[in-house]
Amino acid sequence: MTNKVDNHLRAFGMSGLQITDNIATIEDKYRISLGHHKRQADEQDYYPQFDSEIRAEAASMASHYETFYCLEQSIRELIVSTLFDKFGSDWWNDGAVPANIVTDVEKRMQRDKDSGFSLRSEREIDYTNFGELSVIITFNWDVFGAIFSSKRAVERIMNSLNLLRGPIAHCSPLAADEVDRLSLTVKDWFRSMG
Repeated sequence: MTNKVDNHLRAFGMSGLQITDNIATIEDKYRISLGHHKRQADEQDYYPQFDSEIRAEAASMASHYETFYCLEQSIRELIVSTLFDKFGSDWWNDGAVPANIVTDVEKRMQRDKDSGFSLRSEREIDYTNFGELSVIITFNWDVFGAIFSSKRAVERIMNSLNLLRGPIAHCSPLAADEVDRLSLTVKDWFRSMG
């Protein structure tokens, strides 16, 4: 009888460890918290020669980078899917994008090819800068007007986001007011739809 109880306890303990590991994997993969206590990540030990204040500042800026990264990628996907639906698979070359942006993107793609590094993407849209995304949307307002409530609002919001993007992309801390402004401007973006 004791052997049977011991086996059940071992099985229970192993199941618990397996579940704990699975929860941690899910939290890491989807960057969510399921209430599981995080294990100490080895990444915290990287580059110990960096000043702890700089590392703390980087950690506080990481969430702003993540917010902006997700927003920018979702805007790119919105443009791609909307223009694909309207113009078909060759929308980039069929006049949906201003000629100067097409030319600038070709130069950026060629510069990537000439660098010998891995290409960041095979898609032209991924070589546009953030400001050009706004131009593409307003250039195709006949299409995007059905998605957004106001062209002027989209221009204003995209301009604000572009200004907020600077410190995030160039490793400068955001002031507390700008953290609030980023949050409000992201909300404005989603509110402008519909």
